[in-house]
Amino acid sequence: MPIRVCAAYTKPRADGKQRKGTYNLKLTEEQVRYVAKLANLSLMGDEISRMASELGAVLEHMDRLAEIDTEGVEPMAQVLYDAGETATLRPDVERAPLGNEAALSNAPLAGGGYFKVPKVIERQ
Repeated sequence: MPIRVCAAYTKPRADGKQRKGTYNLKLTEEQVRYVAKLANLSLMGDEISRMASELGAVLEHMDRLAEIDTEGVEPMAQVLYDAGETATLRPDVERAPLGNEAALSNAPLAGGGYFKVPKVIERQ
């Protein structure tokens, strides 16, 4: 069952210009169960109701964010644009790799040169 959470449309602003927005959608308990199944979560009845309410609140907040007039605001691809000396990132310096033995030295379970992890996805 596909869920359409944010379908874009334009809605007029007070000044007559068009602005992008989203439909105000509420999630049903069936949709929450579907998403929980995709995430491999086991939710009880009261948790499903709570999640429907909480996820609905997130969608409502996204609706409000979509209403913000961002005309004339340049998109940002990097928070630390040309910061020069005030940049908080260290310079890239080439160095020797860590190595397999050192990387696996603190692993709870290792074998064959790899990290071993328990199987987490099982579907009925």
